[in-house]
Amino acid sequence: MHPELEAFEAEKRQNIAGLGRDADLRRLALDFMRETAKYRYTYNFTWLGLPVIQFPQDLQVMQEIIWTVKPDLIIETGIAHGGGLIFYASMLELVGGGGQVVGVDLDIRAHNRARIESHRLATRIQMLEGSSVDERIMDRVRQIAQNKKTLVALDSNHTHEHVLNELRLYAPLVSVGSYLVVFDTVIEDQPADFFKGRPWNKTNNPKTAVREFLQGSDRFVVDQEIENKLLITVSLGGYLRCVKE
Repeated sequence: MHPELEAFEAEKRQNIAGLGRDADLRRLALDFMRETAKYRYTYNFTWLGLPVIQFPQDLQVMQEIIWTVKPDLIIETGIAHGGGLIFYASMLELVGGGGQVVGVDLDIRAHNRARIESHRLATRIQMLEGSSVDERIMDRVRQIAQNKKTLVALDSNHTHEHVLNELRLYAPLVSVGSYLVVFDTVIEDQPADFFKGRPWNKTNNPKTAVREFLQGSDRFVVDQEIENKLLITVSLGGYLRCVKE
């Protein structure tokens, strides 16, 4: 690497470490996420024409991960309007090759399916309707993932039990050097009354599931550098890098 690039990368790492140590900034980031939620902030963005319900910061780092890992397959649980599928497909298009995206959702609404299937990137996408933890669905997912470098993004039901089941089922599919990304771990870091009417809360959420999962697995580590540089992310403690077969 050219000395100037080495110096740039070293400075970047130093800045990221500093962000991670700045408790005031971390609190401000949580304040931002809490205060913007009243305006359904993450619902206000699209990716190549379809709603993509994520913080732009998380999309940015997912782009970095995909470009680095260059997976053959990306699995997303929780399709919603389909912008995530299109985002992943567009990244695989840029990476080149025959990379595919599999989306799993309990209920794929007809109008969302139609928009996804009519998109110019639809040839890279396959949708499976059913619970992400249903054995019938998992049999199909395992078959598709066989002998593929795989990245997984979990973003469906956010209860502890469901996410823990997903983690245990999908983790074996993730390749060394790739990622298992758990979205909405930030639920634990929001006020107790923040999710009224939802089955998840501060003590029953994706982050509690991640902690239990990691206690029983040495294949994954939390990529703290990603969290430090983002600050604003729904996946606090949820970027899991696979480090072992």
